[in-house]
Amino acid sequence: MKKISFLHVFFLLLSLLTTTGVALAQIPLVDTTGKPSAAPQASGGANAVTQAAVQQGVLNCAARINQVSNFLGFGPQAGAVLLVPPSQPDQRLLPLGMEVPTDTGTAYVSATFAPNQANGCGAAYDAVVYWPQKCEAVATKQFATLKRTGQLKTSITVLDGGPATKVFLMPAGTGCVSIKKEVVL
Repeated sequence: MKKISFLHVFFLLLSLLTTTGVALAQIPLVDTTGKPSAAPQASGGANAVTQAAVQQGVLNCAARINQVSNFLGFGPQAGAVLLVPPSQPDQRLLPLGMEVPTDTGTAYVSATFAPNQANGCGAAYDAVVYWPQKCEAVATKQFATLKRTGQLKTSITVLDGGPATKVFLMPAGTGCVSIKKEVVL
C-alpha cells in the first residue's frame, strides 16, 4: 500500500471529559506512521479541531476553522479527520472531514479552508445527510425556504439558497440524500 507522502493524516478521536461540569474534547492525534503526537487541550473558545490545526502551524485560518466547524455541529459526539500539508501548512488548502450526529442519524461533512483569500481565509463545505423520506418531502420540510431550480441532469433536484448556497437532493432507495454545498463569504 502506497503512503500519502504529501499529507499528514490526523485522526481526531473524541472522548468526553467532565471537569467541574464542563465537557471538554480530548483529541489523540495519530500521524500516517501510527505514532501519536501531542494532543491539544480544549481551552478558551477554540474547539479541538481548531486547536489541532494551530498545533500543526495553521494560523491564518484558525478563526474560520473554529467558526465553520462549530456551525456544522462539531462537538464531543462528532469525529473528525484533518489533513495537514507537511510543509507550509499555513499557506495551503486544509481539508477537514467530520462525522456529525443529527436528529435522524449521522451526517458526513467535508470542509476545505483556503488561506490568503480576500476575506483572510476562504471556506467551503458539503454536508451530506440521508433522509428516510422521499426527496419531495425533504425539499418541502427541511429546505422550505430554498427555491427549486430544476434538475441537475436527470435525477438530482437543485435547490437555490443564493449565490453561495445550493442543495442537491438525490433519490437513494426509498429515501433521499441531501448535499448542502456552501461557500462561506
